[in-house]
Amino acid sequence: MKLASVRIGKKETYGAVVAGGLVDLGKKFGKKWPTLRLALLGGGLATLKTYAKGRKPDVKDGKFAWAPVLPDATRIFCAGLNYREHRAETGRPDTQHPTIFTRFAYTQIGHEQAMLKPLESERLDWEGELAIVIGKKGRRIAREKAMGHVAGYACYNDGSVRDYQRHTSQFTPGKNFAATGGFGPWLVTSDEMKNIAAQTLTTRVNGVVKQQATIDMLIHDIPQLIAYISTFCPLEPGDVIVTGTPGGVGAARTPPEFMFPGDTVEVEITGVGVLRNPIKAG
Repeated sequence: MKLASVRIGKKETYGAVVAGGLVDLGKKFGKKWPTLRLALLGGGLATLKTYAKGRKPDVKDGKFAWAPVLPDATRIFCAGLNYREHRAETGRPDTQHPTIFTRFAYTQIGHEQAMLKPLESERLDWEGELAIVIGKKGRRIAREKAMGHVAGYACYNDGSVRDYQRHTSQFTPGKNFAATGGFGPWLVTSDEMKNIAAQTLTTRVNGVVKQQATIDMLIHDIPQLIAYISTFCPLEPGDVIVTGTPGGVGAARTPPEFMFPGDTVEVEITGVGVLRNPIKAG
């Protein structure tokens, strides 16, 4: 099943993406679970699936706007330098443990929403990534049990303002400008994606391929990321882990390439979907 957060006029809701549109789950379950994150947190995933199965859309395609998959995500963990080609192009040494930093929810945008190039920088870069959403709480989760804690998968563009990212050794400023994190279009539930490691991630700018890798090329794979993060932070349903970007970022090219108003960036993961965002000034 594909689950998405959307806007219908001024109303924020969530639903199941089906042929021709959306089954409005927020209309049915919104009093109990006002958002998709709260439905996951409340253990409602099975209920959502059962209700939506076989239903026709309540809202037709074109009658809603995409929001970030989880607009109210409380914790977004990002893995940096997690493909060997990307680590090599940055000149960073290998490390025994994952490099983890955080994003804030206000930085996220949905499918077809504008990614903003900040006025303070000319160095907005793309980073196509796979995001996983936690569906079962846990602390000190064992690697062999980690995949059982995954609710599903989505495309992510961890847009990076490179000069601000490199002001110091800490990534946070360059990763948290408003409207620089694309998240969508939807969450594909884990029961429909049995072999995520075999899927291919591709990033395109104006139709030109800039990054391509299979998920099994991650240095620290999904079970390891879940095990590591849950060691220092109890994970709960609705938490997001963004797993890292392959080689081919703009800052590492000769000459460097960045995104500007008028460009369009796409992140595609086979079996998951295509996340598309135009670039505008902001």
